[in-house]
Amino acid sequence: MFELIKKTMLTGVGLAAMTRDKVEELAKELTEKGEMTEKEGEELVDELVKKSEKARKDLEKKVEKTVRKVLEKMDIATKKDIDKIKKRLKHLEQKETADK
Repeated sequence: MFELIKKTMLTGVGLAAMTRDKVEELAKELTEKGEMTEKEGEELVDELVKKSEKARKDLEKKVEKTVRKVLEKMDIATKKDIDKIKKRLKHLEQKETADK
């Protein structure tokens, strides 16, 4: 039963959205029902919190990568592009001022 619950909890984006409070609440319920020991509950909480954090980071990376691809396809200037233009403009303005 413990393994089934663990596998179910580790699937999909749901894991990335899990908070420590929700995991602790689930572990407490399962411990109270006698479906796992208190030690197993603590281990479950630790494992799921670690995996939740990793899943959240992985999801963020995937979303960021997808957004970058979409922006590239749309040919929209990035912050880096705009910063380069600002730097160049500032340089040209300084040069113009120095030439006067």
